[in-house]
Amino acid sequence: MTSTDVPARPARRTVSPLPAARRGRPAPQRGPNLTLGASRPARALALAALAVMAVIWLLPMFWAVFTAFKSEQDASDPLHWIWPQGGFTLDAFRTVIERGDLPLWMLNSFLVSAAVTVVTVVVSAMAGYAFSRTLFRGRRGLFAVTVASILVPPQLLIVPWFRQMLTLGLVDTYAAVILPQTVAPVMVFILKKHFDTIPRELEEAARIDGAGHVRTFCSVMLPLSRPMLAAVSIFVFIGAWNNFLWPFVSTSDPALMTLPVGITAVKDAYGVQYAQTMASSVLAALPLVLVFVFFQRHIVKSVATTGLGGQ
Repeated sequence: MTSTDVPARPARRTVSPLPAARRGRPAPQRGPNLTLGASRPARALALAALAVMAVIWLLPMFWAVFTAFKSEQDASDPLHWIWPQGGFTLDAFRTVIERGDLPLWMLNSFLVSAAVTVVTVVVSAMAGYAFSRTLFRGRRGLFAVTVASILVPPQLLIVPWFRQMLTLGLVDTYAAVILPQTVAPVMVFILKKHFDTIPRELEEAARIDGAGHVRTFCSVMLPLSRPMLAAVSIFVFIGAWNNFLWPFVSTSDPALMTLPVGITAVKDAYGVQYAQTMASSVLAALPLVLVFVFFQRHIVKSVATTGLGGQ
């Protein structure tokens, strides 16, 4: 074979430096900007607005904490509402703790809130799974009633609840404080919508392996819903911890007082003691702050994996 018989190599193709849009490919689109704009002045304006709203939100907490560290005389003095004339003191905290009521109130609030949270999450999760994954007669009508009950203010149910507890003989018991608070149709709706987002292929795979509704719910749906269940638990716990009206109505026994009800009893013959009331409020808020600090990532993750996150 001579040199003239060697086939020529094909010319090397070069990649066109044209942008993707001119080569017939759609250009990647940027996501929506969550600030007021992409420029520096717009971002600065957005941060300034957020800072102003944060200051407005924190101002009552700032006042409550400062009042708790004042004496009763300085707490009622409008001329020294920021810096007390007699300096800061822990007398209000000592008085509240030494009276022996606050530990009992906190224990009652913890027991009631924990029981309400456990029962509400279990019942709401099972109801949400039933509405989302099962078919039964009257399903749509029952779900419509559940959604409509969200619009009913809890204050309208105080008298029926009390008459029901009185008929059952549960007044002045923990059951009377706990059971009516476990009715949470909004949590049923939230969990039902969350279960709708879980792919049905996972449930079908469990059915192929011989799993029924109970095992599918416990082994597939609940492990995939841990962030949402954690967020729901936190919201239910905070709502039960801060609830005042129903624990105040359902019991008259001082030994069953919860923290919001007990704080209203911080009075003497001269009227409301502002420093002691604020000290009790600060101590009452500490458990909720700790709960949110330790579980805030679950709340953020639950929001990011639902409709608020665009999925």
